[in-house]
Amino acid sequence: MRFLEEGESDDPILSLVNLIDVFLVVVAMLMIIIVRNPLNPFSNQSVVVVENPGKADMKITVKEGRELIRYQTNGSIGEGEGIRAGITYRLPDGRMIYVPEGKDDMR
Repeated sequence: MRFLEEGESDDPILSLVNLIDVFLVVVAMLMIIIVRNPLNPFSNQSVVVVENPGKADMKITVKEGRELIRYQTNGSIGEGEGIRAGITYRLPDGRMIYVPEGKDDMR
């Protein structure tokens, strides 16, 4: 009997089994983190994530289904090409009125 007891305490397979148990726990924790992430690749929800809102290095990530679109600011004020299309007025009761201007005025 004494021979069998000594073999169990020095068995290298037991430490390997404990190591496998630790790895299983780590993998389970990582899977939970992936599932709880709003940009989860396995969900079909539409999600918008804003990182550093209002700062110069702001990033916006839009997930629609399985498609990810990332917008990143360059720190400058927005620019674009276009022309003035009209004027908007706010009435005292809170309504907004848009008045188009230009050559194509409808009369």
